[in-house]
Amino acid sequence: MKVGIVGLGLIGGSMAKSIKTRTAHTVYGIDLDHETMTMARMCGAIDAPLTDENLPACDLVLVAIRPGAAVAWVQAHADKIAKSAILVDLCGVKRTVVEALAPIAEAHGFAYMGGHPMAGKERGGFTAASDDLYVGASMILTPDKRTDMMLLETLKAFFLDIGFAGLTFSTPEEHDRIIAFTSQLAHITSSAYVKSPEAQKRRGFSAGSFQDMTRVARLDEDMWTELFLDDADYLTGELEVLIRHLTEYLDALKAGDADALRALLREGREKKATAGGN
Repeated sequence: MKVGIVGLGLIGGSMAKSIKTRTAHTVYGIDLDHETMTMARMCGAIDAPLTDENLPACDLVLVAIRPGAAVAWVQAHADKIAKSAILVDLCGVKRTVVEALAPIAEAHGFAYMGGHPMAGKERGGFTAASDDLYVGASMILTPDKRTDMMLLETLKAFFLDIGFAGLTFSTPEEHDRIIAFTSQLAHITSSAYVKSPEAQKRRGFSAGSFQDMTRVARLDEDMWTELFLDDADYLTGELEVLIRHLTEYLDALKAGDADALRALLREGREKKATAGGN
Protein backbone atom coordinates (compact mmCIF):
# COMPACT_ATOMS: atom_id res chain seq x y z
CA MET A 1 0.00 0.00 0.00
CA LYS A 2 1.15 3.54 -0.71
CA VAL A 3 0.57 5.95 2.19
CA GLY A 4 0.77 9.73 1.94
CA ILE A 5 1.33 11.72 5.12
CA VAL A 6 0.70 15.46 5.30
CA GLY A 7 2.64 16.95 8.21
CA LEU A 8 5.65 15.20 9.76
CA GLY A 9 5.50 16.59 13.29
CA LEU A 10 5.02 14.42 16.37
CA ILE A 11 1.84 12.74 15.10
CA GLY A 12 2.60 12.47 11.38
CA GLY A 13 6.27 11.73 11.95
CA SER A 14 5.41 8.94 14.39
CA MET A 15 2.95 7.56 11.83
CA ALA A 16 5.71 7.52 9.22
CA LYS A 17 8.24 5.88 11.52
CA SER A 18 5.71 3.31 12.76
CA ILE A 19 4.68 2.38 9.22
CA LYS A 20 8.26 1.95 8.02
CA THR A 21 9.26 -0.03 11.13
CA ARG A 22 6.30 -2.40 11.17
CA THR A 23 5.04 -2.75 7.58
CA ALA A 24 6.21 -2.96 3.98
CA HIS A 25 4.09 0.03 2.91
CA THR A 26 5.60 2.84 0.86
CA VAL A 27 5.42 6.21 2.63
CA TYR A 28 5.35 9.60 0.93
CA GLY A 29 5.52 12.57 3.29
CA ILE A 30 5.38 16.34 3.16
CA ASP A 31 6.14 19.04 5.70
CA LEU A 32 6.61 22.79 5.39
CA ASP A 33 9.86 22.60 7.34
CA HIS A 34 12.79 21.75 5.04
CA GLU A 35 14.93 20.43 7.90
CA THR A 36 12.15 18.05 8.87
CA MET A 37 11.95 16.77 5.30
CA THR A 38 15.70 16.20 5.26
CA MET A 39 15.64 14.31 8.58
CA ALA A 40 12.66 12.20 7.47
CA ARG A 41 14.47 11.17 4.29
CA MET A 42 17.79 10.54 6.00
CA CYS A 43 16.35 8.32 8.76
CA GLY A 44 14.11 6.39 6.36
CA ALA A 45 10.79 7.55 7.80
CA ILE A 46 9.61 8.38 4.28
CA ASP A 47 10.53 6.85 0.93
CA ALA A 48 10.04 10.09 -0.97
CA PRO A 49 8.34 13.49 -0.66
CA LEU A 50 4.58 13.59 -1.20
CA THR A 51 3.99 15.53 -4.42
CA ASP A 52 1.16 16.36 -6.79
CA GLU A 53 2.60 13.66 -9.03
CA ASN A 54 2.51 10.75 -6.56
CA LEU A 55 -0.51 11.83 -4.52
CA PRO A 56 -2.91 10.17 -7.02
CA ALA A 57 -1.11 6.86 -6.45
CA CYS A 58 -1.71 6.90 -2.69
CA ASP A 59 -4.14 4.32 -1.30
CA LEU A 60 -4.29 6.06 2.09
CA VAL A 61 -3.74 9.73 2.88
CA LEU A 62 -3.19 10.77 6.51
CA VAL A 63 -3.49 14.49 7.26
CA ALA A 64 -1.61 15.32 10.46
CA ILE A 65 -1.68 19.12 10.65
CA ARG A 66 -3.81 21.71 12.47
CA PRO A 67 -7.56 21.71 11.74
CA GLY A 68 -7.69 24.86 9.59
CA ALA A 69 -4.60 23.87 7.65
CA ALA A 70 -5.95 20.33 7.17
CA VAL A 71 -9.16 21.61 5.62
CA ALA A 72 -7.23 24.02 3.39
CA TRP A 73 -4.86 21.27 2.21
CA VAL A 74 -7.66 18.88 1.30
CA GLN A 75 -9.58 21.63 -0.49
CA ALA A 76 -6.48 22.41 -2.54
CA HIS A 77 -5.62 18.78 -3.35
CA ALA A 78 -8.98 16.99 -3.49
CA ASP A 79 -8.93 16.68 -7.27
CA LYS A 80 -5.61 14.78 -7.05
CA ILE A 81 -6.76 12.19 -4.49
CA ALA A 82 -7.76 8.92 -6.18
CA LYS A 83 -11.39 7.87 -6.00
CA SER A 84 -10.18 4.54 -4.62
CA ALA A 85 -8.22 6.21 -1.82
CA ILE A 86 -9.05 6.66 1.86
CA LEU A 87 -8.45 10.02 3.53
CA VAL A 88 -8.13 10.18 7.32
CA ASP A 89 -7.49 13.40 9.20
CA LEU A 90 -5.68 13.10 12.54
CA CYS A 91 -6.78 16.41 14.05
CA GLY A 92 -7.52 16.84 17.75
CA VAL A 93 -11.05 18.14 17.13
CA LYS A 94 -13.59 16.50 14.89
CA ARG A 95 -16.75 18.54 14.36
CA THR A 96 -15.27 21.44 12.42
CA VAL A 97 -12.97 19.21 10.40
CA VAL A 98 -15.50 16.50 9.54
CA GLU A 99 -18.16 19.07 8.64
CA ALA A 100 -15.74 20.61 6.14
CA LEU A 101 -14.08 17.50 4.73
CA ALA A 102 -16.97 15.02 4.43
CA PRO A 103 -18.71 17.03 1.66
CA ILE A 104 -15.41 17.46 -0.21
CA ALA A 105 -14.78 13.71 -0.13
CA GLU A 106 -18.31 12.95 -1.28
CA ALA A 107 -18.08 15.43 -4.13
CA HIS A 108 -14.75 13.98 -5.34
CA GLY A 109 -15.63 10.33 -4.79
CA PHE A 110 -12.97 9.22 -2.31
CA ALA A 111 -13.58 7.73 1.13
CA TYR A 112 -13.02 9.87 4.22
CA MET A 113 -13.08 9.36 7.94
CA GLY A 114 -12.16 11.56 10.86
CA GLY A 115 -9.53 10.13 13.17
CA HIS A 116 -7.64 11.00 16.34
CA PRO A 117 -4.79 8.89 17.73
CA MET A 118 -4.89 8.87 21.53
CA ALA A 119 -1.17 9.30 22.04
CA GLY A 120 1.20 12.21 22.40
CA LYS A 121 4.10 13.82 24.19
CA GLU A 122 4.65 17.20 25.79
CA ARG A 123 7.16 18.06 23.08
CA GLY A 124 6.28 18.19 19.40
CA GLY A 125 8.09 18.09 16.09
CA PHE A 126 9.72 15.35 14.05
CA THR A 127 12.61 15.02 16.51
CA ALA A 128 10.11 13.92 19.19
CA ALA A 129 8.40 11.44 16.84
CA SER A 130 9.00 7.75 17.52
CA ASP A 131 8.06 4.41 16.04
CA ASP A 132 6.53 3.25 19.33
CA LEU A 133 4.31 6.25 20.13
CA TYR A 134 1.16 4.35 19.17
CA VAL A 135 1.99 1.02 20.79
CA GLY A 136 -0.96 0.10 22.99
CA ALA A 137 -2.87 3.31 22.18
CA SER A 138 -6.46 3.73 21.03
CA MET A 139 -7.29 5.09 17.58
CA ILE A 140 -10.56 7.02 17.47
CA LEU A 141 -12.49 6.93 14.18
CA THR A 142 -15.74 8.68 13.28
CA PRO A 143 -17.58 6.53 10.70
CA ASP A 144 -20.73 7.89 9.07
CA LYS A 145 -23.50 6.72 6.75
CA ARG A 146 -21.09 6.42 3.81
CA THR A 147 -18.72 4.11 5.70
CA ASP A 148 -18.81 0.45 4.65
CA MET A 149 -17.44 -2.61 6.43
CA MET A 150 -14.59 -3.08 3.97
CA LEU A 151 -13.31 0.43 4.70
CA LEU A 152 -13.41 -0.24 8.44
CA GLU A 153 -11.60 -3.57 8.01
CA THR A 154 -8.89 -1.89 5.94
CA LEU A 155 -8.33 0.84 8.54
CA LYS A 156 -8.50 -1.62 11.44
CA ALA A 157 -5.81 -3.80 9.88
CA PHE A 158 -3.63 -0.79 9.11
CA PHE A 159 -3.78 0.82 12.55
CA LEU A 160 -3.35 -2.48 14.41
CA ASP A 161 -0.33 -3.27 12.22
CA ILE A 162 1.44 -0.08 13.29
CA GLY A 163 0.94 -0.70 17.00
CA PHE A 164 -2.49 0.52 18.10
CA ALA A 165 -4.23 -1.71 20.62
CA GLY A 166 -7.66 -1.13 19.12
CA LEU A 167 -10.18 1.21 17.52
CA THR A 168 -12.74 3.37 19.29
CA PHE A 169 -15.71 4.50 17.23
CA SER A 170 -17.38 7.82 17.97
CA THR A 171 -19.38 10.62 16.45
CA PRO A 172 -17.63 13.98 15.97
CA GLU A 173 -19.98 15.44 18.59
CA GLU A 174 -19.20 12.80 21.20
CA HIS A 175 -15.48 13.00 20.46
CA ASP A 176 -15.33 16.76 21.01
CA ARG A 177 -17.46 16.59 24.15
CA ILE A 178 -15.28 13.95 25.80
CA ILE A 179 -11.93 15.26 24.57
CA ALA A 180 -12.75 18.67 26.08
CA PHE A 181 -12.54 16.96 29.48
CA THR A 182 -9.88 14.28 28.98
CA SER A 183 -7.36 16.40 27.08
CA GLN A 184 -8.11 20.07 26.60
CA LEU A 185 -9.11 20.84 30.20
CA ALA A 186 -5.95 19.13 31.44
CA HIS A 187 -3.80 21.36 29.21
CA ILE A 188 -5.53 24.53 30.41
CA THR A 189 -5.25 23.44 34.05
CA SER A 190 -1.54 22.67 33.67
CA SER A 191 -0.90 25.99 31.94
CA ALA A 192 -2.68 27.92 34.68
CA TYR A 193 -1.12 25.92 37.55
CA VAL A 194 2.48 26.55 36.47
CA LYS A 195 1.95 30.33 36.48
CA SER A 196 2.20 30.54 40.27
CA PRO A 197 5.29 32.50 41.40
CA GLU A 198 6.15 29.50 43.57
CA ALA A 199 6.80 27.43 40.44
CA GLN A 200 10.07 29.31 40.01
CA LYS A 201 11.12 28.63 43.61
CA ARG A 202 10.27 24.97 43.84
CA ARG A 203 13.76 23.49 43.32
CA GLY A 204 14.32 20.78 45.89
CA PHE A 205 10.66 20.85 46.88
CA SER A 206 8.99 19.11 43.94
CA ALA A 207 8.42 15.48 43.08
CA GLY A 208 5.97 13.44 41.04
CA SER A 209 2.90 15.55 41.73
CA PHE A 210 4.50 18.70 40.34
CA GLN A 211 5.83 16.86 37.30
CA ASP A 212 2.43 15.32 36.59
CA MET A 213 0.63 18.65 36.89
CA THR A 214 3.05 20.64 34.74
CA ARG A 215 4.11 18.18 32.02
CA VAL A 216 1.59 19.27 29.38
CA ALA A 217 2.12 22.99 30.06
CA ARG A 218 4.89 22.62 27.43
CA LEU A 219 2.30 23.02 24.72
CA ASP A 220 2.30 24.57 21.26
CA GLU A 221 0.21 27.67 21.94
CA ASP A 222 -0.72 28.18 18.29
CA MET A 223 -2.06 24.66 17.84
CA TRP A 224 -3.85 24.50 21.18
CA THR A 225 -5.44 27.92 20.73
CA GLU A 226 -7.03 26.61 17.53
CA LEU A 227 -8.14 23.38 19.19
CA PHE A 228 -9.58 25.20 22.21
CA LEU A 229 -11.55 27.66 20.09
CA ASP A 230 -12.87 24.91 17.81
CA ASP A 231 -14.21 23.14 20.90
CA ALA A 232 -15.01 26.24 22.96
CA ASP A 233 -18.62 25.27 23.75
CA TYR A 234 -17.72 22.00 25.45
CA LEU A 235 -14.45 23.28 26.89
CA THR A 236 -16.01 26.30 28.59
CA GLY A 237 -18.60 23.99 30.16
CA GLU A 238 -15.87 21.74 31.58
CA LEU A 239 -13.87 24.75 32.77
CA GLU A 240 -16.90 26.12 34.60
CA VAL A 241 -17.38 22.77 36.36
CA LEU A 242 -13.72 22.72 37.42
CA ILE A 243 -13.87 26.30 38.70
CA ARG A 244 -17.00 25.48 40.68
CA HIS A 245 -15.32 22.49 42.32
CA LEU A 246 -12.13 24.45 43.06
CA THR A 247 -14.28 27.12 44.70
CA GLU A 248 -15.72 24.49 47.04
CA TYR A 249 -12.22 23.63 48.25
CA LEU A 250 -11.37 27.33 48.58
CA ASP A 251 -14.46 28.02 50.66
CA ALA A 252 -13.76 25.06 52.95
CA LEU A 253 -10.18 26.21 53.52
CA LYS A 254 -11.17 29.81 54.20
CA ALA A 255 -13.78 28.65 56.69
CA GLY A 256 -11.38 26.22 58.37
CA ASP A 257 -14.07 23.58 57.84
CA ALA A 258 -12.30 20.23 58.27
CA ASP A 259 -15.49 18.21 57.77
CA ALA A 260 -16.29 19.90 54.45
CA LEU A 261 -12.69 19.56 53.25
CA ARG A 262 -12.54 15.91 54.25
CA ALA A 263 -15.82 15.24 52.44
CA LEU A 264 -14.54 16.93 49.27
CA LEU A 265 -11.33 14.91 49.32
CA ARG A 266 -13.24 11.68 49.99
CA GLU A 267 -15.55 12.43 47.08
CA GLY A 268 -12.58 12.98 44.79
CA ARG A 269 -10.94 9.72 45.87
CA GLU A 270 -14.17 7.81 45.32
CA LYS A 271 -14.69 9.43 41.90
CA LYS A 272 -11.19 8.39 40.90
CA ALA A 273 -11.82 4.82 42.02
CA THR A 274 -15.03 4.73 39.99
CA ALA A 275 -13.36 6.27 36.93
CA GLY A 276 -10.48 3.77 37.02
CA GLY A 277 -7.33 4.23 34.94
CA ASN A 278 -3.89 5.27 36.05
